[in-house]
Amino acid sequence: MSHENSAQHSSHSATGRLTDDDVFLFNEGTQFQLYDKLGAHPLVHDGQQGTHFAVWAPNAEQVSVIGSFNDWDREAHRLHPRGDSGIWEGFIPESTKGALYKYHVHSRHAGYRVDKSDPLSFFNEIPPKSASIVWNLVYNWTDNEWLRTRGRANALTAPMAIYEMHVGSWKRIATEQNRSLSYRELAVPLAEYLQKTGFTHVEFLPLTDHPFFGSWGYQTTGYFAPTGNYGTPQDLMYLIDTLHTYGIGVLLDWVPSHFPTDEQGLGFFDGTHLYEHADPRQGFQLDWNTFIFNFGRNEVRSFLISSALFWLDKYHIDGLRMDAVASMLYLDYSRKEGEWIPNRHGGRENLEAITFLKRLNEEVYRHFPDVQTIAEESTAWPLVSRPTYLGGLGFGLKWDMGWMHDTLTYMQKDPINRKYHHNLTFRMLYAFHENFVLPLSHDEVVYGKGALLGKMPGDEWQRFANLRLLYGHMYSQAAKKLLFMGGEFGQPTEWSHDGQLEWSVLDLPLHQGVHRWVTDLNHTYRRESSLHEGDVDPSGIEWIDCQDTEASVISLMRKGRATDEIILVVCNFTPVPRPNYRIGAPRGGYWKELLNSDATIYGGHGWGNGGAIEATPVPLRTHSFAHLHVARSFRPLPQIFRLTVLIAAAQSHRSRPPIHSRPTVVFHIPPLPITIRGTIECDSLSLFHEIKKLQQTSCVFFQARVLLMYGNRKQVSFPRCQITPAYRSGLLGGHYEQTHHLVFRSVRIRSLLPTGPRSHPCLVQRTRTGRLE
Repeated sequence: MSHENSAQHSSHSATGRLTDDDVFLFNEGTQFQLYDKLGAHPLVHDGQQGTHFAVWAPNAEQVSVIGSFNDWDREAHRLHPRGDSGIWEGFIPESTKGALYKYHVHSRHAGYRVDKSDPLSFFNEIPPKSASIVWNLVYNWTDNEWLRTRGRANALTAPMAIYEMHVGSWKRIATEQNRSLSYRELAVPLAEYLQKTGFTHVEFLPLTDHPFFGSWGYQTTGYFAPTGNYGTPQDLMYLIDTLHTYGIGVLLDWVPSHFPTDEQGLGFFDGTHLYEHADPRQGFQLDWNTFIFNFGRNEVRSFLISSALFWLDKYHIDGLRMDAVASMLYLDYSRKEGEWIPNRHGGRENLEAITFLKRLNEEVYRHFPDVQTIAEESTAWPLVSRPTYLGGLGFGLKWDMGWMHDTLTYMQKDPINRKYHHNLTFRMLYAFHENFVLPLSHDEVVYGKGALLGKMPGDEWQRFANLRLLYGHMYSQAAKKLLFMGGEFGQPTEWSHDGQLEWSVLDLPLHQGVHRWVTDLNHTYRRESSLHEGDVDPSGIEWIDCQDTEASVISLMRKGRATDEIILVVCNFTPVPRPNYRIGAPRGGYWKELLNSDATIYGGHGWGNGGAIEATPVPLRTHSFAHLHVARSFRPLPQIFRLTVLIAAAQSHRSRPPIHSRPTVVFHIPPLPITIRGTIECDSLSLFHEIKKLQQTSCVFFQARVLLMYGNRKQVSFPRCQITPAYRSGLLGGHYEQTHHLVFRSVRIRSLLPTGPRSHPCLVQRTRTGRLE
């Protein structure tokens, strides 16, 4: 067939997969199933087996498909423009599944010509080769039951213990040139391992196609194609299907912030800066030498949101963890003065990226309400994990990078100095501003940072004791959990993507102990509702004592929603034995020792409490009904207790503690200057005087109405008065608005009635607005 005849046939054989509505919505930025419209789709047209191709290149003079079916001839199969949409399309009967292809783009500008991989290909060659492959996504899924019920597994009240991993370096086959396991080889061993160790979810570092293996997938070129390093798209589907069969949720790292500059990729696609900004002050990321997406362009938003929905739709992914969100939010991210362009208001917020993230999350939850989106956002940007209708970005969860940094900094200090750095309680000042995940991620075990075990102070035994303590403290906090692979058994050296985990150390007793400790933590976290139902709810955690800095001991309670069981957690961060250490308990009876990191089965010395403790009725400052004498080991350890008396017996001891033992006001002030307005419900007219006591050094205002609870409902308005915030953190620019519903445990007031001091619960609704300088 001549070139001319081939091109003519291509024109007449266009399948019309793109309707006029599709084209309109794409140019408008609201077509979010582009994977069904653009790219290469094998099909039968007019009785001929072939492939329909479609690609967006609005500044091209001509686009043709080159490939193994036409000897890479740039003139053999030309595509044709779809009106003025910028889309080029055509049907080529010679191309079938498995054929290699690229788009040859001849630009209108300066005669620029380039061969590009398909931005919407489903499969690509293994790097350094870069051709796309004609492929389909046919697969017989068997995970219907998982999909039907996964909403419960992904709920904010459900346990979420995430195993973060890099597929290529989990295990390797040394006898076959140290190659990585394929998707299919990995499926059953990984599923069985995760099930045994108790993890609820696995989070894969990006599996989207990437040209440089050492980028771990964070420099993506194929936003609709899994990397071929481990197999075909169907092989990846088999891996995910198998994990679902074992009850394991699958999260995928996804990178909408930037992309690499490789010639075959998205950069300078049609001789212009199509996907990225033209000005390097907006379009080039200096830290990673990558291009930044132009989030203000309609077609780019369609492309990225379609990519997110693609993995949830075609691969049954259960959630997306979005990388480097902070770099998207700030125009001056990692830039010096003069290296960035302010927004239209003169600020540093990337308004186009903010709009994009909100729409992205809206579309994800509209189409897949039972999944989660997770933001890796390292700043104090407000409302990241709050709905867009409340002014938030709309993510379901956010990594708590501050906790990771602060806790590891604390744990690296010699225990003798920890009392001078007792900042483990700082997180509670912001713990419920977002729905948090506590990450001990891959970022902390690379680039010379060493393994988690290596960060711990002391000799070998002390390092393992500290590591167990770190994990116990992490699992006691109110948040979801994430641990990078190898951490579950105390990998001794820094992670390397070119090798496998040091599985051989599991033959050593101390590593076995860490592995068993993490396994027991996971299973306890999953089994005990008190440890997960309140992960994003202030009522799920309560300090017993957070002020024992001299002993470096903290104690707290975890509480569930639908159960009267309470779990007490005590952590000793020093190697000092503390026998008969007294803590307050909310109830009497016997308390069972649920977990003890100093148990010999975990590699400890065996200090404990004989399996149970009986609470005795001695008033304390913290909880006045009873106290526990807790035997403390001379090594750092957390101990977790659970009330095991019968529910009926527990209810019989639920008398209110004496008023002198209760705090005057339990008040969490947000870390920003705000205006608070709202309603307080209580039994007294004198609450105003209690609020006035908080007037010392304020930068916020309080205005309230008191609703009397005696007979007819009355209202009393208070004038404005000032109260003191607990702390102030780094401020962001711009405007924001947020509404909180917080329950204060109690407010100590003096009634006008002759009954003396009283203590009553109250509910406060707060709306915060402000201008942040």
